[in-house]
Amino acid sequence: MTIIRSLQRSGIGIVSLLAVAVCAHGAVAQEPTKKAEQSKIIQPAPAPLARHRVAIQVNQNDKTVMDLALNNVRNIAEYYKQKGETVAIEVVTYGPGLHMLRADTSPVKDRIAPMALENSNLKFIACGNTQANQSKAEGKPVTLLSKAKVMPSGVVRLMELQKQGYAYIRP
Repeated sequence: MTIIRSLQRSGIGIVSLLAVAVCAHGAVAQEPTKKAEQSKIIQPAPAPLARHRVAIQVNQNDKTVMDLALNNVRNIAEYYKQKGETVAIEVVTYGPGLHMLRADTSPVKDRIAPMALENSNLKFIACGNTQANQSKAEGKPVTLLSKAKVMPSGVVRLMELQKQGYAYIRP
């Protein structure tokens, strides 16, 4: 508080002081560091956020539910494509719903790969906890489809997505 009062008495405003600080910080930030020069690592620009975001939960080993979820994906993607807008879609599977992404038991595996290829903003998430539990119960590794990405917990992933503003759909 005393610094602010003494600046006010000397005629330097807080806005001026902030402007100087921002300019000084920008000049420092623009100087390359030795570490960055040595590593020559090029960081890709972050992908632009999709305007719309939706998480679709699948927790049942039921082909009808899985087909409905994939129909929802197709309809959502097509709707926003026609509007010229982007949408990020994550299908999150856990519990018995993991069968949707299993290489040996998925009743919808023929639909998943083509959909993922058509839409780069579509992700299929498999619960790591469920995969480990099913592997233990069956006494063999549970292999997933190539388009599946394993996350530690499907339920936690849904919570994270909702926190990020994703709409939540449960077919």
